[in-house]
Amino acid sequence: MLPFNPLSNISHGNPQPMSNRYAPYSQALVHIGKAWLVVISALLVACQSPREALQHLADAQGRQVEVLPGRAFPLLVLTPHAAGNHTRLRVYLEGDGHAWATASQPSLDPSPHNLLVARLALADPAPNAYLARPCQFVMSAACRPELWTNRRFSQDVVTRLSQALDQLKQRYGNQEFELVGYSGGAALALLLAAQRTDVTQVQTLAGNLSPRLWAAMKNLSPLDGSLEPLDYRSQLASVPQRHLVGTADQIIPATLADKYQQALDSYLSHTVRIDGASHDQGWEAAWSEWLETPLTNEAWQKKTTVDHLTNGKVPLIAN
Repeated sequence: MLPFNPLSNISHGNPQPMSNRYAPYSQALVHIGKAWLVVISALLVACQSPREALQHLADAQGRQVEVLPGRAFPLLVLTPHAAGNHTRLRVYLEGDGHAWATASQPSLDPSPHNLLVARLALADPAPNAYLARPCQFVMSAACRPELWTNRRFSQDVVTRLSQALDQLKQRYGNQEFELVGYSGGAALALLLAAQRTDVTQVQTLAGNLSPRLWAAMKNLSPLDGSLEPLDYRSQLASVPQRHLVGTADQIIPATLADKYQQALDSYLSHTVRIDGASHDQGWEAAWSEWLETPLTNEAWQKKTTVDHLTNGKVPLIAN
């Protein structure tokens, strides 16, 4: 009797080719290999720095990442789709980013980990630029934690952002700006609109419209060294504004916009409540419904719903 050979392709039943007998094992190895590739890819994405992640997003959309030179703070910008003269350029202003490592400890790098604002700019077909805040993505010798904590709305920060707008205006030849500010970028958009004459409208998402009122609502210490938009209410009252707020936002409560509107008392400023939106969730779908809606009374009367979730219409309240 011949000894048993485990590699033999002869069975007690019908003969079976060896390749068929081991096919299930080969397929399992292929699936395991694919799974490991997914895991490795996810780990590589997670290990990307914010600057690398932003560069990856820009490359995928054919946009250029540049650094605008400045004596104190160079600023990172995503330039418009193509060069050319535009009457109005929409500029997205980044939020506060990763300002705090813990509840009491400032971070060493304020670059945002969630690139929501950059994604909004990249998805917008209108001529637009994305403008990061001082010390985000690009550090300099002048960077210090006060600039992304208590002094994040200081005149130094506003002045540098205004200089960046001048640089964009000189390059692209636009006559006007529309500013879109997210979170803390909303306060800076309002301050820029108050201090410039070429900002013709402001839109905000989950915006800190009044750092002073916000700190009081949150029982926080005032932001010493920061400016307050409502101190410029006479200038802002003539600027058309739309403020989108999330009803589930625990960082910037929707009631802050109510207090801002009451203090501003301007018929040109409106609030839109996005039902179910939190501070960082729900904005890409909601903004896609509103970014092309003109800031006119007729449009406000007609635009009462927005399908910003996949399961249907979500009611809005426009004030």
